[in-house]
Amino acid sequence: MLPTCETLHLENKRVFLRVDFNVPLDKNGKILDDTRILASLPTIKFILQKKGKLILASHLGRPKGQVNPRYSLLPVAEHLAELLNKEVIFPEEFLGDGLRKLVLDLKENQILFLENLRFHPGEEANDPEFSKKLASLCDVYINDAFGTLHRAHASTVGMLAYVPEKAAGYLVQKEVKFLSQLLNNPPKPFVAILGGAKVSDKIGIIEALLKKVDALLIGGAMAYTFLSALGLRVGTSLLEREKLNQASKLLEKARLKGVSLILPQDHLVARSLSAKSEHRVTLGREITGDWMGVDIGPKTLEEFKSSLQKAQTVFWNGPVGAFEIADFAQGSLGLAKLLGELQATTVVGGGDSLAAVKMANVENKISHLSTGGGASLEFLEAKKLPGLAALEE
Repeated sequence: MLPTCETLHLENKRVFLRVDFNVPLDKNGKILDDTRILASLPTIKFILQKKGKLILASHLGRPKGQVNPRYSLLPVAEHLAELLNKEVIFPEEFLGDGLRKLVLDLKENQILFLENLRFHPGEEANDPEFSKKLASLCDVYINDAFGTLHRAHASTVGMLAYVPEKAAGYLVQKEVKFLSQLLNNPPKPFVAILGGAKVSDKIGIIEALLKKVDALLIGGAMAYTFLSALGLRVGTSLLEREKLNQASKLLEKARLKGVSLILPQDHLVARSLSAKSEHRVTLGREITGDWMGVDIGPKTLEEFKSSLQKAQTVFWNGPVGAFEIADFAQGSLGLAKLLGELQATTVVGGGDSLAAVKMANVENKISHLSTGGGASLEFLEAKKLPGLAALEE
């Protein structure tokens, strides 16, 4: 049973809140997308309303256990202060006597934001001593960082053994609720859309979804491995030759289970993966010569639409084209708009998929925008997430 933050008595207690503020920054430290920060505001406000003393902790990027100003959370702390219209204490010192004094001096409704947890090698190593130091800062632990729950790190697993009270925040609760519905009892028909570059990254989730869905729509570069497995030419498109046999087995498994596995019927193709490249739409499924597939074509979008209009539940993870280039993003944007029109439970996860939903201006029409990424996929594969298991123990 997952303990929830509403059951805790937080007044005058030091509350360690693990958030996932791993947001994209430009080279000047400006936040490019604050979705993950906004997603944890309900839990932050709840703790403050309950007169807790809030200690926020997150990681940012991959500094590999070294202090690196490029990955400082200072811009995030400053943005949070603006969003809350409230002071956010951001100590330069990490886990020293100075920090301990700041923590002990915290008053009700105050916020202290720790520097990047991954500046310390003990975080990703789930080091017991580092875990104990983190735990010594607080009386209560709350996790609202669903996107980190598949990692057994000090701040997601290790420190929980040394904190007397622990619970899930509102974001984690919401993720578990929607993803559990997809895993256990999705209203039918259930249609999943998978995109992205590689079949190898999605084998586990494809295997899991074939047991649940009525239709599986596949786009993105991973589609070319499936098309090649069918004996079709794919030009110079990205192709995982070593996964052709695996793709054939997945196609056969879908056929035996009666799942409609729908691959692109046409493609946007280009000479190269660049914004200035010559590009055109193919007439059919094959790609010839030195052309490469960079997006789904209009016929494919129409076929996807036909499947989606019958759906009661939809899950989408991964763009269906080279979304980072505007000319090659139209399939993913079209898909986002389609989902926004559906009278169904819609769950979208993965950075580029979420970006497409925002660009299409339909984020308010999607049932749930999952911040989980890899954690969402592992949850749907019915894997036990270490951070979730630590909360339930």
